[in-house]
Amino acid sequence: MERIRAVTSHLAGGDAVSRLSAKNADDVVICLAVRSPLCKAGKGAYKDMSSDELMSSMFDATIKALPCDPSLVEDICVGVVQGGANLTFARASAISSGFPVTTSVQTVNRFCSSGLMALSIVANQIRNGEIQCGLAIGVESISSSAVNLEGKLSERNMAHQVSNDSSMPMGWTAENVATDFDISRERMDAWAALSHQRAARAQTAGTFAEEIIPLISLQKDPSGAKKPVTVTVDDGIRQGTTAEGLAKVRSAFPQWGAGRSTGGNSSQVTDGAAAVLLMKRSRAVALGVPILGKHIATSVAGLAPRIMGIGPSIAIPKVLERCGLTKADVDLWEINEAFSSMMVYCVEKLGLDPEKVNVNGGAIALGHPFGCTGARQVATGLSEIRRRKGRVLVTSMCIGAGMGAAAVFIAE
Repeated sequence: MERIRAVTSHLAGGDAVSRLSAKNADDVVICLAVRSPLCKAGKGAYKDMSSDELMSSMFDATIKALPCDPSLVEDICVGVVQGGANLTFARASAISSGFPVTTSVQTVNRFCSSGLMALSIVANQIRNGEIQCGLAIGVESISSSAVNLEGKLSERNMAHQVSNDSSMPMGWTAENVATDFDISRERMDAWAALSHQRAARAQTAGTFAEEIIPLISLQKDPSGAKKPVTVTVDDGIRQGTTAEGLAKVRSAFPQWGAGRSTGGNSSQVTDGAAAVLLMKRSRAVALGVPILGKHIATSVAGLAPRIMGIGPSIAIPKVLERCGLTKADVDLWEINEAFSSMMVYCVEKLGLDPEKVNVNGGAIALGHPFGCTGARQVATGLSEIRRRKGRVLVTSMCIGAGMGAAAVFIAE
């Protein structure tokens, strides 16, 4: 962070993007950013897999894609939300996939930002000189565990209104955003349709091929035995989606607010995983591995839990200010589409150009595996921004319990 402060203190005499783009030996660079196909929870390609089976399959695919020897990866941080034995699963999966026992493993859970938090933890370990090479994994098997992000609070916390709000269902918060900020059903459906249309266009054009690595799924045959099947494409993108068609979908949460959120204009419940390999630049150069970009900064912000969806509208300005950037400096935005109400609000509140936001669709079309999304956005965003020959990528998401996160990357 000392470099960021030094850069921002000299902004009056130079261009922030150029300064942040300067290559330094101790930069935290990204040498691999890939994701699995994303598949519908409960009925998609990974529905028969346990959480550790999905983790193991992602570790297997990642180790094959690594541009360096696995023994050089000093620490692995896995972002994952559901399940109670995730550290055991992650450690066991890493070892069985071929990482040596000397490669340590940790897990992190900050709900929908968990994949980004895993990346940020590894990035900061490199900055602090603790390691020179680390791997961030984001993974979620919603199929293997019931969705439960809320939990049961103590009587004390339930008696405190704001505290109690942090345990309320995400659908309730989506309807609060729609009601409090007058986000119409029509605008919500229009954004959702755009997400599907963009994702469908990208899938048809083969755009996702660069970021997707095939995953081996274990699927039950008629006898109940699990057989390996190679999965190569996302299965949640709905070709031919229109706002008119989405307008016919009934409310998912009619008990709250105006009931404007639906299964059509909200993120899909999905299984999937993503991986990001980070190194100190001097280490990457010495190894001769490709450099896709570098991580500049991550910021997290808190807000009222009842409107947690607007978290990106607070986290994004915070991280841009830290980096001395303006929204005009940003070439591409990847913002998690948890619900259309929060997406419409954030894009309008921040005054973003929709043509630069989720240009290949977002979670409404692709799906939102909680622990995976924060890493998935980096794989998607870096692939697209390099295709466009852009420089500045910002990823962001809202976080259950009333938070938002955002990160800045420079593409190379």
